[in-house]
Amino acid sequence: MIPRYTRPEMASIWEPQTRFRIWFEIEAHATDALAELGVVPKEAAAKVWEKAKDATFDVARIDEIEAEVKHDVIAFLTHLAEIVGPEARFVHQGMTSSDVLDTCLSVQLVRAADLLIKDVDRLLAALEARAFEHKLTPTIGRSHGIHAEPTTFGLKLAQAHAEFQRNRARLVAARHEVATCAISGAVGTFAQIDPRVEEYVAEKMGLAVEPVSTQVIPRDRHAAYFATLGVVASSMERVAVEIRHLQRTEVLEAEEFFSAGQKGSSAMPHKRNPVLTENITGLARLVRGMVTPALENVALWHERDISHSSVERMIGPDATVTLDFALARLAGVVEKLVIYPENMQKNLDRLGGLVHSQRVLLALTQKGASREDAYRLVQRNAMPVWRGEGDFQTLLTNDAEVRKYLTAEEIAEKFDLGYHLKHVDTIFKRVFGRS
Repeated sequence: MIPRYTRPEMASIWEPQTRFRIWFEIEAHATDALAELGVVPKEAAAKVWEKAKDATFDVARIDEIEAEVKHDVIAFLTHLAEIVGPEARFVHQGMTSSDVLDTCLSVQLVRAADLLIKDVDRLLAALEARAFEHKLTPTIGRSHGIHAEPTTFGLKLAQAHAEFQRNRARLVAARHEVATCAISGAVGTFAQIDPRVEEYVAEKMGLAVEPVSTQVIPRDRHAAYFATLGVVASSMERVAVEIRHLQRTEVLEAEEFFSAGQKGSSAMPHKRNPVLTENITGLARLVRGMVTPALENVALWHERDISHSSVERMIGPDATVTLDFALARLAGVVEKLVIYPENMQKNLDRLGGLVHSQRVLLALTQKGASREDAYRLVQRNAMPVWRGEGDFQTLLTNDAEVRKYLTAEEIAEKFDLGYHLKHVDTIFKRVFGRS
């Protein structure tokens, strides 16, 4: 995490004080459960809460202890004992470090998912508002980067909205999958701790019970979580790349908002660069780069090893913080996106009507021409237009072979832009539930 790409609410989830607070709650709830089962004195369990419930843990002191003992959980428990006193000996009864670490990570990933879902909701709202604003704003659709057939700018945004609806569902599913608690002791057998302790802690921490842990929560859950973050990042990049292309000088159908006083280049005062969407593209690459290590964490040795630990200490904060920042940035870009319908129309007209070639092709086949002949006739008249040698409709009208099948009026009718937009309402209703 670096401050430049970090928002405070997400960052706070990964701060040491937050982590130690979650560790304490796990340990204290487990001690309560053990007290109910008669394993430890109830007075001792109460004293743990009384002494440490509102405590601010001394991060520097924990680091100092860890420097000596070389074990983070033992360092924390030692510091907790300094706060609680003699009753601290009843804390962590029958538990292993992974019970605390893995359950804490689950809590953190759940909280992070909640923020990411909120981020996606903001982006969805922005995409929907702008989509309806430009529902019938005609623009050229492109395949291979080349003019294809007309579409609307609203449909471009509707497509992105549909994709992020799916991403929201993926985040909800990932949140559910990673939200498990393991308090099962060494190698996950519950030999030293009653399964009812796990059930109690899970309920208190808002998690589900892990059906079977091997001392650690199985990492396929985490792999699915981070893979989902990678998919969301790719979807963000797709929107960002679209905006970057549309902002190119020779296209200029849309561009990022350029604020008063903003500078685009240290050398060229005229520049207005798509810096925000370029930044989103870069951040998306980082998030996707954290997916492969998460996948490789799945294959741990036997009941556990800690090869996953160093990975998760980095990708947990970095992937969620980076995605949170990028989603917020993308929502802001969409909310303020400057759109140029007049340039869209200019680009639509740029090829002299060639974007209507398929309609002419189909009309010829419906009037009796073979598809091969129809394609030949249309392409024969299209190629001169590519070279700047005339207008497509005029060339078709003057082609005697074409006129064997179509009248001038029938040819002209095929150049109606509105024809391409007749099902926009249908698509909007599918995406938004309204048109």
